[in-house]
Amino acid sequence: MTILVTGSRGAVARNLINLLHERGTAVRAASNEPDKLSLPDGVSTVKLNLKDPATFSAALKGISSVFLYAEASNIDAFIEQAVGVEHIVLLSSASVLNADAERDPLAKSHLDVEKALAASAIESTFLRPGSFAGNALGWAWGIKSAGEVSLPYPNSHTDPIHEADVAEAALAVLTEPSLRGKSYTLSGPESVTFSEQIGHLARATARPIAVNVVTREEWKKEMAQYIPGSFADVLLDFWRSSDGSPVPTTRTVETLTGHPARGFAVWAEDHAAEFQA
Repeated sequence: MTILVTGSRGAVARNLINLLHERGTAVRAASNEPDKLSLPDGVSTVKLNLKDPATFSAALKGISSVFLYAEASNIDAFIEQAVGVEHIVLLSSASVLNADAERDPLAKSHLDVEKALAASAIESTFLRPGSFAGNALGWAWGIKSAGEVSLPYPNSHTDPIHEADVAEAALAVLTEPSLRGKSYTLSGPESVTFSEQIGHLARATARPIAVNVVTREEWKKEMAQYIPGSFADVLLDFWRSSDGSPVPTTRTVETLTGHPARGFAVWAEDHAAEFQA
């Protein structure tokens, strides 16, 4: 059994590759730039661009299972070329459960891949995390350069999940046949506000971090080179909807891995160096 892990430069994939390698499972790390991967000895690499079907055949040769990032543009071609693949684990998103998922550009790309996999003959499992704790890395530059974070809704709640927990959940469904073919909504252990997350980062880095409250338009202007306007509006609307309102969490990580999900404070300690000048 050889497992193909796509998006191998991503935090979840890197953790998953290490876990599979430690178990002695044959794993092939796929990336558009495989020469830039830093991997354990013995892990093979392959070039794979999920937007380029010409790279699919070589990457999928001899593969029994796939850990797949959600890229909808050529999912039908990917499925067609996945000859011999028995199981695909999709890193989807909890946003597909929203009533307006079809109109939400952030959710629809994941939903389209889910639908394509569900209609195929390949057994598929969907992992649906909510907010990644790693999203906080978007604050790193402001914290390192000015000791502050600009936020339009500092009291907005999220359910941040540690990438290590997502990787361990993926390991479970890839290696335990009884867990296959289902959908799992993943979250961190608690609903926390952005301000509370920043407090955890301040303690982890042993430095004060100020919250600079800005308007929606000010935030969009500040983030214009990183987030397109339509996506920014979706994010802002979501943050407004949970401003002062806790979001629901699940215990799915514990069900799949046997231990409670790691809290944001743990993530902050694990990544403190990335917020220090």
